[in-house]
Amino acid sequence: MSSEQPIELEGVIKMVLPGTMFRVTLDNQHEVLAHISGKMRKHFVRLTVGDRVRIEMSPYDLTKARITFRLR
Repeated sequence: MSSEQPIELEGVIKMVLPGTMFRVTLDNQHEVLAHISGKMRKHFVRLTVGDRVRIEMSPYDLTKARITFRLR
């Protein structure tokens, strides 16, 4: 795996924060601070507590992430 590619994981939204930021609990019980990707903002995808989401993380900072997809 190249260090340039993002790490894709899944988790559940635990808390909604101001400024379209979210506290997400991953499947391995780690918590990250996540923001919405541009396409989700463009299409007005709404996220609430308890939604299951797919996120991307940089291998350089494992405390922050980008929400890329809301799972059903």
